[in-house]
Amino acid sequence: MATQMTEMLKGTLEGIVLAILAERSAYGYEITASLRERGFDDIAEGTIYALLVRIEQKGLVSVEKVPSEKGPPRKVYSLGDAGRARLAEFWESWDFLAAHIDALRAPANPGTQPTPAPGANSAPGTNPDVRTNGVHA
Repeated sequence: MATQMTEMLKGTLEGIVLAILAERSAYGYEITASLRERGFDDIAEGTIYALLVRIEQKGLVSVEKVPSEKGPPRKVYSLGDAGRARLAEFWESWDFLAAHIDALRAPANPGTQPTPAPGANSAPGTNPDVRTNGVHA
């Protein structure tokens, strides 16, 4: 299962990190600690730092160097407008996939259909009910 979980996380980790940054600005270690507090124990710190470099290069976050008591300044990451838009797309895609995957594992009861999440019948990119930072817009 670890290999399957790793592969699934590869496709969702950017959205997960953007969701954490939507809550508040943070530096790399804080993001890693937040992930661990939420049960993502097996994500290597180096994976997070590589992701932070990529999302900075894509313009999804802004970076401020803040002096550190020990060592070099810390890079504090904040979600920018492009990052908020990407996060909204992530939640829309997530809702679509989750509803359809849940429907696949629902018990087969003739004549009953599972209730999809709001907007789940829409393809990603067409849902007017887009979630941002856990709140419906």
